Amino acid sequence: MFDDYRRRRAIARVKPGNGRPLKRFRWWQTFSRSLFFLPQGGSVYAVDVRQWQQFTTEDGKGKAQLYLNGVQVAVSTLPAVFEVPGGVIEVASSPFGLKRCHYVSDDGAERQLTPDPASSEGRRARLDRDHPGLSRTIGVLSVLLLLIPLALAVPQVLEAITKVPPIAERFGPFVSPVDLSAWQNIALGLVAAAASTERAARLRYNRLLDTVG
Repeated sequence: MFDDYRRRRAIARVKPGNGRPLKRFRWWQTFSRSLFFLPQGGSVYAVDVRQWQQFTTEDGKGKAQLYLNGVQVAVSTLPAVFEVPGGVIEVASSPFGLKRCHYVSDDGAERQLTPDPASSEGRRARLDRDHPGLSRTIGVLSVLLLLIPLALAVPQVLEAITKVPPIAERFGPFVSPVDLSAWQNIALGLVAAAASTERAARLRYNRLLDTVG
């Protein structure tokens, strides 16, 4: 995901941590916090991301915190790249959660970090492990719940665009075959947001689908 230039820039943004201890994951943080672990060389790294920060900070990017054996050692704005022995940890977010939290070794091999069992990512991983068939069904349903609102929204957007006088004069108006009420469009948006949230729990992200969601 990170080319050499972006990786160097991300590494340059990393600041030293303040040494505070890692707080335990609480049940009420299920949809507001992501916590992942990486056992490495006899130590345990943890990446802690508070999702709400991207909506409260001025830059809208949020932060990732890196802990080593329960002690904060580094902080960075997202997307983040933390250097660890043997490679780096890459962290990137979407509006609905994380889309990447992977360890990338110096030889290019990568693997996703292990989510805290109490987090939404951890619960979703457990569902995938214990009930793979149901997990696949939910994954397919999430894609459909993103494709349907997209298919219904595009004609309405085109109609609105072609009503702009310069465009209407040159290309003529387009009449959408879909005419939903404001409440129906809001409901579709909420459905799409729920689907994108489910996909974020699996660290799945598509620029078109999940941005629309």
